[in-house]
Amino acid sequence: MTPERNERLTNVLIKRQPGLTVVLENVADPHNVSAVMRTCDAVGIQDIYILNTVIGKHKKWGAKSSSSAAKWLTVHQFTDAGECFAALRNRFNKIYTTHLSTGAVGLYELDLTKKVALVFGNEHSGCSDEIIAMADGNFIIPQVGIIKSLNISVACAVSVYEAFRQKTRAGHYASQQLDSGHLNDLRASWGFIDEE
Repeated sequence: MTPERNERLTNVLIKRQPGLTVVLENVADPHNVSAVMRTCDAVGIQDIYILNTVIGKHKKWGAKSSSSAAKWLTVHQFTDAGECFAALRNRFNKIYTTHLSTGAVGLYELDLTKKVALVFGNEHSGCSDEIIAMADGNFIIPQVGIIKSLNISVACAVSVYEAFRQKTRAGHYASQQLDSGHLNDLRASWGFIDEE
């Protein structure tokens, strides 16, 4: 690895945010998954979780919509909701679903500087009742239009950029968040990835 490449990868990894993740539940369109991956990379999310309980495991992402972001992320795929949530509970203090309900809070009311997982559901039916019951709460993205929903990749982008804003103000991007061992492992594995 050249010194320039090493420096570039290190600079990106220093800004990775292990305290924030996205969970996609039964998101059917691989282009939506890929668009979410691209946004996650942009805000420094390293790990994303894909839960497919009613659709098959994704084998390929939409390369055009991700700009090959998947190769820079750690993707955890699950087919069992309990196993997925057990893995999330080991790393995150709060899990919130996007769900329009009477108890839902607005996105801007969430403290996204904590260790948080944000769950986005299927394009047509949203988050399942099973996942909603397992989560710590629901949130909605404030809207004033007729249609009270956004495309999943847009909803995810709006949400994680609010997290980006909060975490920037809290200084999370100003210092290394990954532990050094994990950072070095990722940098070593990334050194062999072709950027084309």
